[in-house]
Formats: sequence, structure tokens, C-alpha cells
Amino acid sequence: MSVIQKIRDRATWIVIGAIALAMIAFVVQDAFTRRNSLTGGTTIGKINGQSIDYDVFEHKVSFYEQMNNGQVQRNQLIGQVWDYMVNQTILDQQTEKLGIDVSSDELSDILFGKNPPQFMQQLFADPKTGQFDANTARKQFASIKTRPNDPQIQNFNEAYIEPTIMQTKAEKYQSLITGAVYVPKWMSEKMNADANSVAKASFVVVPYSTISDSTVKVNDDEIETYIKKHAAVFKRDEESRTISYVSFSGAPSANDSADIRNNLEQLKSQFAATTDETTFLNSKGNETPYYDSYIGGKEIKQQKKDSLFKLAPGQVYGPYIDGNNYTIAKMVGKEQIPDSASVRHILVATHQQDPNSGQLIPIRDDSAALKRLDSAIALIKGGASFDSVCAQYSDDPGSKDKGGVYNDFPSGQMDAAFNDFAFNGHVGESKTVQTVFGYHYVQILNQKGSETGYKIAYLSKPIAASSETDNTASNAASQFAATSRNQKDYEANAKKQNLQILSSQEFGKNDFSIPGLGESRELVRWAYDNKPGDVSEPMDVNDNYIVAIITNISPKGLATPNSVRQSVEPLVRNEKKAQLIIAQQIKGSTLDEIAKNAKQTVQQADSVAFSAFIVPGVGNEPQFIGAAFNKQLLNKVSTPIAGHSGVFVVSSGGVTGAANLGQTADIQKQQIEQRLKQQATQAVSALRKAADIDDNRSKFY
Repeated sequence: MSVIQKIRDRATWIVIGAIALAMIAFVVQDAFTRRNSLTGGTTIGKINGQSIDYDVFEHKVSFYEQMNNGQVQRNQLIGQVWDYMVNQTILDQQTEKLGIDVSSDELSDILFGKNPPQFMQQLFADPKTGQFDANTARKQFASIKTRPNDPQIQNFNEAYIEPTIMQTKAEKYQSLITGAVYVPKWMSEKMNADANSVAKASFVVVPYSTISDSTVKVNDDEIETYIKKHAAVFKRDEESRTISYVSFSGAPSANDSADIRNNLEQLKSQFAATTDETTFLNSKGNETPYYDSYIGGKEIKQQKKDSLFKLAPGQVYGPYIDGNNYTIAKMVGKEQIPDSASVRHILVATHQQDPNSGQLIPIRDDSAALKRLDSAIALIKGGASFDSVCAQYSDDPGSKDKGGVYNDFPSGQMDAAFNDFAFNGHVGESKTVQTVFGYHYVQILNQKGSETGYKIAYLSKPIAASSETDNTASNAASQFAATSRNQKDYEANAKKQNLQILSSQEFGKNDFSIPGLGESRELVRWAYDNKPGDVSEPMDVNDNYIVAIITNISPKGLATPNSVRQSVEPLVRNEKKAQLIIAQQIKGSTLDEIAKNAKQTVQQADSVAFSAFIVPGVGNEPQFIGAAFNKQLLNKVSTPIAGHSGVFVVSSGGVTGAANLGQTADIQKQQIEQRLKQQATQAVSALRKAADIDDNRSKFY
């Protein structure tokens, strides 16, 4: 990855540079002592009484934000970093109690052994064989002992070494649990016999659907009783809330879209006539940066490229929709260029990319840069090796340790000026090239293939709402909010204006988005700062102005009836239907009598498998399966069974063995133990569920 490449993840080279320049610091600083210099004394949370400092947490969020080059949204990273730090803290607490640690020698074996981590294999692969070179890795580690305070070394330690130590501790902890897994012989034999048994049964079923839902009412007390009866299912780890809302669209109108298109239509002739595309595009507030160099056709990802390639130089195409823009494209030129190029270069930087903002920061003026580059060029022309001069003078961490070489890169990936020389120059030619990063001394080593290259300029305007459209939506939302300060007025005004009131799903205090509505941290905060029945001021969410009303608060602990009514009400209704069916329709001592009184038929179920969840023709009815295998019900009628789909009365017809198809008690034992060992991989999750976690992130984000 190059410091000069013009690609989306421009910050990647910083991380690669840190690796290439610094490697790892654990050999010179204690990797096992957590020395957090970022301690501001503000607690963002506690795990079993152990505090997580806000400054430490924010540092990690920013660090991984840089590592991911902006490809992961910050709000997602906040949640991921929190989960990581909670798991890390819980694991450290547990392993410390048990005396589990990772020694320096053990870590060395992990990093330099026969099966090193993936990042070590990538960093220290022999270029000739592609195999991990442990000796080179050890030498590199030893060479950095004089740089214990280098931030790049510390960053690498945080990104790779600490997670490696944590993973090793987790594996040790899990191995203790998996080592205790044991299945007795009698149990595996019993389970194997059950798994290879089938039963047949006769039964009568009265489906719940025979009673209309409208005739069975369910109240909050009944739902609450159900919740308490199934407390483990409905226990909540944190408070949640719901809102209802109306929306006023602030999205671009048809008139807005037409105005933007017409504006571009009026610029087409000027765009076609100009001979200075850069100045013209800059003067028009263009959304698409101009790449003033040739790119091979297969490297161009533009959706309209087939139409664009047919243009003659100077011709213009569009307007057309490209993403959220209207665009017109101009064919500036065509010429034959190589498919790929190989170069070596020395960069003397005038600007450095800020790892957080991505902005270019001045680090050296032009005259100083050119003077330094001239010194490097003079050494090369005087007979010094390019590799040694590059290692001494180049500021490009992606290539300086490789003699400045970039092999076989396609067109369009480098800065335009760099690309221009690499693909339009001649093999063996050298030149000083200026890019946004500084001055490069470039030598063309090789060029391969040939294809048509295109230089295309794009003039793009975003399809955005006009101030008139935005003001109309904002004013309508403000007026609605001002006259809807309670639930009664809110509902009345919505009905009067023919506005649909939508309901959200539950959301938590640390959420950045509301399910069904979209991202709006501001709205989540408002909902947790107010009480049910309160109405919000208009909030801008995804091109809509939202006016919300808080409808419910579900406290930590057992869910409230209102919050789970949608899912629980059908279950409670079926329970009540079962009581009615048993009291009114299940009459008689034989299946024939019961079927006659219930106006149903006696049915047969053959080859019911004990290990199955589904009964053919019946569905998911585990209680039915249990009755079919109940020896006490052989040729006898069971008491009524309230199943998932109806009330059953079952008579077992007997149990027989089935061909085991190679399944033995020993195989059964191995499978059960393997399943239990797989469950042990969730050990940290189980510890987390039992932990006392105080999460205060919502106060900071």
C-alpha cells in the first residue's frame, strides 16, 4: 500500500508504515504490565467493581478508527471497543484468580514458533519462498530495543500483541473447562438407545384455530403472570424505551431534482469548450475530484463507461444519475497506455497525512524538499546503490525498505502526476515528479501490455433539497410539535393532517440508531432524558423531520406486559384456548369417544423419532413425542396435552428399535463431548452474563 496511492482507504499506509518501521515493542517494554498513561479520572463504566477510564476508552476507539481507515463507523467502533474491553477485563479477572498467565518465553514461542499468528506470517515471509522466516523476525525485534517509546511501536503492541496475549489466556481458560468434560458410559448408551428408537401413536388433536381469536381476550395481568412464569426468557439486562413518531419529508422534491439537472444542462457547452478542466471544475463546486491522467478501461468502474468510451475527445455526455449526484462527463483524451507499470522511487515529503482526519499536514517546504531530493539524486548518479539511498532518504514507508519498488500496479491507483509519468514515460527513464505528498525521484523499471487509456472529467452536483423544500418540511414539523404537547393532541393533529403514526421497536440508552427509523443519537438521548407522553421538538433524521412521543419504558429486570405484548399475547391466548378446549371438548375415556365429542378424527403417527423435533403431519410438538415414548401410556389414553398448535390426547402404540446406521454408544459419547466442548468456547460470554457491569457510555457519546 503506497503513501502516494489515491485510493479510498488512504490511511492504510500509516498502519503498514508503523509495522514496517517499528515492528513490536514487547521485547523492550513489559507487555504484561498495563501502563495506561491516559488516565483522566473519569469513569465510563465498571466491571465487577473495576473501572474503565474514559480517556483510555476514547484512545482505543480513536486508535481502531485509524486502523480501520474510516471503513467502520465510529458508533459501531464504540460498541465493539466496549465489548472488547469488557471481555478483556472479565477474562483478566478470572485468569488472575486461577493463576493463568502468558510468560515472555511462551509469547516468544507463539510469535516465532511453528504456527505463528497470521500478522507475523505476513510481516516476515521470505520473499522467495513465501514461508515464515523466524530468524529475520527475531533480528528485527532485537533491532528496536533502543526505541521503547516510539509511538508506532506502542501502537503495534496495542493492535496485535495485547490481543494475542488475551486470546492465549482465553484458550487456556477454555482448555480447563473442556478438560473437565466427561460423559459416563451409561449415559451415552442410554442416549444412543433413545436416539435409535421409534414409536407409533394414535391421537386426537383439537387445533387452537377452531376457536376464534376475537372471542378470547388477554389482559395485562395475564401477560404479566406469563412473564413471571418464564422469567429467564424475559429478563432484561438494561432499560429500553419505545417511541411513536410522525415524519415530514425534507427529501429533494421533483422540482429540486429538475433544477439541478437543468443547471448542469446549461453548463454542458461551457464544459465542452474549456481547455482548462481543472480550473473550470473548481470554479463550479464539483463533487467528483478531477483525475488529470489516463486510466485503462478495465480500471474504470463508472457505471456509464460503455457510453463514455464512445465519446470523441471534447464531447460531453449527460446529465445522468450517478449515486446521489447528477453528473456530466467529458472525454478529455484517449491514448494507448501499458496495462501495468513497475517503478522505483524516492519520496521527500512536503506533506504528511493526519491519521485521524485524513488531512494533509505540511512538514517541509518545497525548497527544503527539493534540496534533500537533489542530494539523494546526486548520490545515485555518483554510483551509490538506489536501495541504500532510498532507505536513507525516502519518506514512503510502503516502499523505502524495498528499494522504493512498486511492481506491476495498474493505472489509476497513484497520484495523477505519478501515474502520468509511470504510464506515459519510457522504460529506463528517470524524472522528478511532484505530487500532493511531495517530490519523487522516479525510475521506470518495466511496462507490460497495452490498452486504451481514457482521461475523463466529471462535473457532478448532489441531488439535494432546496432551502425552500427544507424550510417547508421544517416549518410543518415545528407547527405540529408546537400544537401537540400531549398524547391526546398529538394523535388528534396526526389524524387531522392525515399523518401516519409509526411505532419504533425497543432501543437502549447506548444505541445510535432506532430500529425502523434510522441513525439518530440525538433522538435516543432525548428519549432517555424525558418521560412517557413527552413530545419532542423536530429532529432531522435521514432527510425527514421527526416529531416523536415516548410511548413506553421497559425497566431493567423483567419485561413489562406492554413491551412484549405482541409476542406473548398469542401464547397466552393459546393457553386460554387450551383451557376452554379441555373443559368443553375433551370428553370420554377412549380416543374414539373423545374424537366424536370434539368433532375430530383419530389419527395415526408412525415412526416418531425420539431425537426429532418435528412429528410428520403434526409439527413441532415435543410433549407429543414424550407421550408417544411413555411406556405407561401403552394402549392407554393420556391426559390432555396443551401443545404448540392445539390440545392433544395420545395413546402410545409401543416403542421399537431402529437401524442405527453406524451410530454407536462410543460415537454418541464423542459427539456429546464435542458439543459440550464447543459450548465451552462461550465461557467468556457466560462470565459476562454473570458479571456486575455498570455501563455509563451514554453520558459521553
